[in-house]
Amino acid sequence: MHDFVVVGAGPAGSRFARRAAEAGHDVAVFEKGTVGTPLACSGHVSTDIWEYVPAAARARLFQNEVHGARFHVGGPDSSAYRFYKREAVSNVIDRVELDRTLAACAESAGAAVHEGHTVTDVREHDDRVVLTVSADGETRTVETRMVAGCDGPTSRVRRSLGLEEPSELLHGVLAFDDDPDHGDDVDVHLTAPRFFAWRIPRGDAGVEYGLAAPPGDDVSALFNRLTDAYDVETDHFCSGAIPIGPPSSVTTRRAFLIGDAAAQTKPFTGGGILYGMTAADVAASTIDPTEPSTLAAYEAAWRDELAQEIRLGRLVRACYSLPKPVQRIGLRALSGEIGVHMDRPSSFFSREHLRRLFG
Repeated sequence: MHDFVVVGAGPAGSRFARRAAEAGHDVAVFEKGTVGTPLACSGHVSTDIWEYVPAAARARLFQNEVHGARFHVGGPDSSAYRFYKREAVSNVIDRVELDRTLAACAESAGAAVHEGHTVTDVREHDDRVVLTVSADGETRTVETRMVAGCDGPTSRVRRSLGLEEPSELLHGVLAFDDDPDHGDDVDVHLTAPRFFAWRIPRGDAGVEYGLAAPPGDDVSALFNRLTDAYDVETDHFCSGAIPIGPPSSVTTRRAFLIGDAAAQTKPFTGGGILYGMTAADVAASTIDPTEPSTLAAYEAAWRDELAQEIRLGRLVRACYSLPKPVQRIGLRALSGEIGVHMDRPSSFFSREHLRRLFG
């Protein structure tokens, strides 16, 4: 019997598997496809990402350095309000290679990573969890003391065990233009309903275009409007759900959720790489697979770590729906050199920034 079975080998799942294996636990990871594919997430991340991967991986992951962002209330030709730092505020990376690197780290630590293995059912018992796993046309059962649901926004683990859904699921789309762009600003367009659209230069890898919007909105039409405004043709189109708003509980008797499955994401960007890996570290340090009561410690600890940032992130996101004249006033007041960290909205609500807005 395994100590932990991890369902999903994205950043959160691989990070937890690595840390749990380093602690001496027997860990198996099941990924339904090939690690890193299909791509469904942006590669724009804070510079904190380098704390989670080996130093030698930087050369193959790094694509571009970002120093700032231009915010547009309309399209590319509208007035832009620039926010910047003198040093790099974020990096653009190869998102597929990130997943593969983190999975390799988990394997090096002793976790067994199985690609092409789909978990089709999860059943809890008093002393174990039994999973039904399908691979190569065959189905078998696997037993574990605990299961970590790291299987994304539409988590089968979450639904099999009757845990609450995230408060909201946005529909996100991405596509790419292959023309190189080494610019050091991203463009943010406050044009998608209740969210935004973006343009991210990726160095020699080209340019990423994307947006997210609530279900029911025609995201394809909104995306076409964005790329038409930039007069570009894109390919490698991909689409996925973005969970916003963690449920009241992400644990059961012998199971727990991490990352997108737990909606541990930034409400104002939808990104969840750093939040998910932060929660993974918390889980590995608090959960004992032989003591189900330790799941309560994880439930409390990850919220202590992330709840304030998620709460403040909701306030930032609310600004996307303000009337355009109000948005322009706020952007004009705050634009310029900033000390904001892209994963910590608490840095936005500093005394200095509030003084600039209201002073």
